[in-house]
Amino acid sequence: MDEMKTYRGQCHCGKVQFEVTTVLDRGDRCNCSFCSRRGAIMHSVTADRFKLLTDEAFLTLYQFHTQTAKHYFCNVCGIYTFHRPRIAPEKYRINVACLEAADLTHLKIGLVNGAAYD
Repeated sequence: MDEMKTYRGQCHCGKVQFEVTTVLDRGDRCNCSFCSRRGAIMHSVTADRFKLLTDEAFLTLYQFHTQTAKHYFCNVCGIYTFHRPRIAPEKYRINVACLEAADLTHLKIGLVNGAAYD
């Protein structure tokens, strides 16, 4: 049975670091024009279960179309770490590949139809 755990995440160079507390049992791919090219598997957490551990100065914000979603990248190594989604801006969507010591082999992978929002 899956349990609530705290995971530490970071970009490649370590300038962007964060923690999430979650049951890591599900991930999603999105088929929007941006996410489909990025290829990341994302996992949602509520804002109270996300904590940025490093200075925001190392984050680069990318927005497009309605300028609602906020996609964050490390401004040193370029890795996509997390974003605030357009359809649920109160949440964080985490790039699960950034999570350290997380067993991702059992994730159920779904599809978010983000193309419907383009």
